[in-house]
Amino acid sequence: MSPHPDDHPPQSVTRTAVRPGWWTEAVIYQVYPRSFADSDGDGMGDLPGIRSRLPHLRDLGVDAVWLSPFYASPQADAGYDVADYRAVDPVFGTLADAEALIADAHALGLRIIVDLVPNHSSHHHDWFRRALAGGPDSPLRRRYHFRPGRGAHGELPPNDWESVFGGPAWTRTTGPDGTPGDWYLHLFAPEQPDFNWDHPAVADEFRSVLRFWLDLGVDGFRIDVAHGLVKPPGLPDAGGPAQARLLDGGAKPFFDQDGVHAVYRSWRALLDEYRGERIFVAEAWTPTVERAARYVRPDELHQAFNFSYLTTPWDASALRAVVDRSLDAMRAVGAPTTWVLSNHDVTRHATRYANPPGLGTQLRTAGDRRLGLRRARAATLLMLALPGSAYLYQGEELGLPDVVDLPDEARQDPSFFRASGQDGFRDGCRVPIPWTEDGPSYGFGPAGSWLPQPADWGGLSVRAQTGAAGSTLELYRSALATRRAHPALGAGDRVDWLDAPPGVLAFRREAEGRAVVCAANTTGAPVPWTAPGTPLLSSGPLPVAGELPPDTTVWWSTP
Repeated sequence: MSPHPDDHPPQSVTRTAVRPGWWTEAVIYQVYPRSFADSDGDGMGDLPGIRSRLPHLRDLGVDAVWLSPFYASPQADAGYDVADYRAVDPVFGTLADAEALIADAHALGLRIIVDLVPNHSSHHHDWFRRALAGGPDSPLRRRYHFRPGRGAHGELPPNDWESVFGGPAWTRTTGPDGTPGDWYLHLFAPEQPDFNWDHPAVADEFRSVLRFWLDLGVDGFRIDVAHGLVKPPGLPDAGGPAQARLLDGGAKPFFDQDGVHAVYRSWRALLDEYRGERIFVAEAWTPTVERAARYVRPDELHQAFNFSYLTTPWDASALRAVVDRSLDAMRAVGAPTTWVLSNHDVTRHATRYANPPGLGTQLRTAGDRRLGLRRARAATLLMLALPGSAYLYQGEELGLPDVVDLPDEARQDPSFFRASGQDGFRDGCRVPIPWTEDGPSYGFGPAGSWLPQPADWGGLSVRAQTGAAGSTLELYRSALATRRAHPALGAGDRVDWLDAPPGVLAFRREAEGRAVVCAANTTGAPVPWTAPGTPLLSSGPLPVAGELPPDTTVWWSTP
C-alpha cells in the first residue's frame, strides 16, 4: 500500500496540520491524462508524463489531484468506456506506473482521486462480450439491460429514451445467424452499455474494484454519472421528449432515482474501513442543488460537484442567489459546498464569460477573449473566497480559452458524430496544455499532440507565465497560498453579505479572530467602493483609489 500524505508531510512547502475532514476546504485539481503531459512522444498524455509534472501541482498549491480515467479501454469515449477496471490502458502506461504516480504524489503532500465509471462499461468488457456470445438466454445478460423490442417483429426500441450523445438509447443485437435480436440500453454511446444495478453481481464487482484501488493507496473516487446507476422499474416510457442531456439540469426518468442512495451507503461503509480519510465525489447532474445535497448526507458521499454554480452567468444577483441556495442545501446535510467553474465536459469559463450568457455550456465561438479572461480571473478569486472546497481544471491556471476552431476532422467527441446529442464540442477544452514557449507541442511531449494546439499556445505556457507579474498562473499561485494561510478562507458554511452597489457581490468571512472581505464587480464599469482594509489580492489592477474596477474581484484583510 502506498503511504499517505499524512504519513509523509512534504519538506519543500509549509502546510498546516492535518485536521479531520481535509476535503471540506481542499482545492482539487483535475488532470485529464491524455492532455496533460506525454512522456513517450506518441502524442497522447500518460501516467509517467503526469508524474514528471507533479511538482507544478505542488507549487501551484493544490491539495489533491483527480485523474480522469486511465483504465484499459478502446477509447470510444476518451476512456469513459472501461473494458477492465483493474488494468491501465497501455496508451497511459502500466499498473506499476499508476502505483509510482500515487507514491510520488503522496511524497509531495498531494492526494490522488481516481475516476470510477459505474453506470456503464465498454462493449469490450468481458461480461458484455460473453453476454452477446451467449445469446438471449445467457445469464450474463441480466447484468446489463437487454430487452426485446416493440412492434410486430421487435423492430422498435423497448422505450422512447434517448442517449446523451444523441439518437435512441438502445441498440439492437444481431444473432450468430445474422438475424436481429434483443436490444440493449446505453444512455451514452452504443459502445457503453449500461449496467443493471439490480443484479447483485454488479454491486459485488464494484465493491471489489473499490478495494483494489484503495489497497493501492488512492485517496478517493470521483463517481462518473453518479445519478444514473439505478433505473426505474420496468423502464417505462418518458412520455415525451426525453433527450438525456446531462447539462441542462432538468428532471429525467432515467436519472436521480432514489435507489442510488442505497448503493452509496454501502460504498461509504466500505470506504470507512480504510484509514487516511478517503473520499467520494459525485458527478450528479440533478435538477436542483437540493437534490444534489441528498448525495452527501452523512452516511453517503463526501462531495458533489456544484453544477448549479458552474452554469450561473457572471451576474451579481444570480451568483448571490446560487451561493445562498448552495450553502443552505449543504448545511442542511452537514456537507461542505463544492465549487467548480470548468471541467472536461464544458467550455472553459474563460470562453463562456467571453460570450453573452444563455448560450449553454458548449460553445463554438471565441467571443471577446480579453473580456473572458478578465472575468474568469475575477470568477476564480470569487470562488476561492467562498466557504468549502474548490475544483480546478487543468490549464485554467494558465487562463487557457477553449479552442473553438478545431477542424471537424480532428474532433473525437463521440456526441459530435451523433445527431441531436450534446453539442459535441467538448474537444475544445481537451486540447493538450502548453508547458513551454516552443517545441513541437509546447512542452506537452517530444512530438505532436492528439488534438492540434493553437499557434499562440506558447505564450500561455507554464514557463512563459512563471515569475511574470500579473500572469494568470501567478495569480492562481498567490490565491492558493493566501487561501491556505488565512483562516477565514476555505472551510466553513456561511458568508456575511455586505451592502454593495448594483452589480457588486460583497461578503465578509471571519475565523480565529481574523477577517476577509471579498468584493466582485460583475459590471463593465468601475463602481465607487471604499476599501474596507488592506488589499490581499486582486484579480486585476486597482488603478484608482475609491473604485472597484470592472469585472474584478478583490480580497481585503479587515479588522
